[in-house]
Amino acid sequence: MSGMVLVTGGAGYIGSHTVWRLVRNGYQVAVFDNLSTGHRWAVPQDVPLIVGDIADMARVTTTIRKFHVTSVVHFAASSLVGESMIEPRTYYTNNVIGTLHLLDAMRTTGVDRIVFSSSAAVYGEPASVPIGEDSALVPTNVYGRTKVVIEGILHDYVVAYGLRSVSLRYFNAAGADPDGGIGEDHDPETHLMPLVLQAAAGRRPSVSVFGSDYPTADGTCVRDYVHVNDLADAHVLALESLEWQTEATYNLGNGAGFSVRQIIEAAQQVVGHDIPVFEAGRRAGDPAVLIASNRLAIKELGWTPQLADLETIVQTAWNWEQHRPIG
Repeated sequence: MSGMVLVTGGAGYIGSHTVWRLVRNGYQVAVFDNLSTGHRWAVPQDVPLIVGDIADMARVTTTIRKFHVTSVVHFAASSLVGESMIEPRTYYTNNVIGTLHLLDAMRTTGVDRIVFSSSAAVYGEPASVPIGEDSALVPTNVYGRTKVVIEGILHDYVVAYGLRSVSLRYFNAAGADPDGGIGEDHDPETHLMPLVLQAAAGRRPSVSVFGSDYPTADGTCVRDYVHVNDLADAHVLALESLEWQTEATYNLGNGAGFSVRQIIEAAQQVVGHDIPVFEAGRRAGDPAVLIASNRLAIKELGWTPQLADLETIVQTAWNWEQHRPIG
């Protein structure tokens, strides 16, 4: 597939790994990011980085024309679940209205292909696991609600305007590029694996375990961790699939769950010493078990997680934790 891919939010965690994967697969790429949570160092040096906001339709339109963009991979969004409950307006503005402006710029310039970064947050508390794409969408937070709204907008644009669109609902992204150079770096950090490894590195006093009385094997929450490079592969396959399909939605997960305790134990194996743990109470809105059914992505996209082993995921994250730029 020829043409230029515009990656919005391409300086962020999953976005940057996808940019590297696209480049390695021979794609021409430009990154559009406001760097509010992304990092300049995460973008390959020979990839153009346009610092701007997707709500700035004129800037997006100019960028699309300048680089002769033919498709968009859309990551740019505010994504902290807790913050979304306190600042819903920010989330609806950045995520929903920002996406509408991006789609306007695409329509103005005749770009009709988009791969959208959705989330397992669209499901909320699932009635059963593993969660299939046809499960009810009952998000329990504002962040998840913005993703449901955007998925609906994309569907309506497919029907009305001939857009071609794939939405990817991913579960817990984890790990770092095994080749080094990029990885997970959020401020504040809210994801379990980097928190565990920062405690292992002595960069924080301990890691908190929120609740040990869940109806799971060891009492802690179970989540489906999927390696960030596997997610990146799926975005490339989704982009390629727009050659032969106009609309689809896929779950991206390992199809297996690991508990909080299992993550900590795997990390202790990798780093070779105990990690201090702080036992805390349950957090509101944390479901006991979230595991994806990934069968549809495997069947239709030909996607298979390559780095599905927990120790491998933790090892790549630990390599990054030890070498990443600080500050």
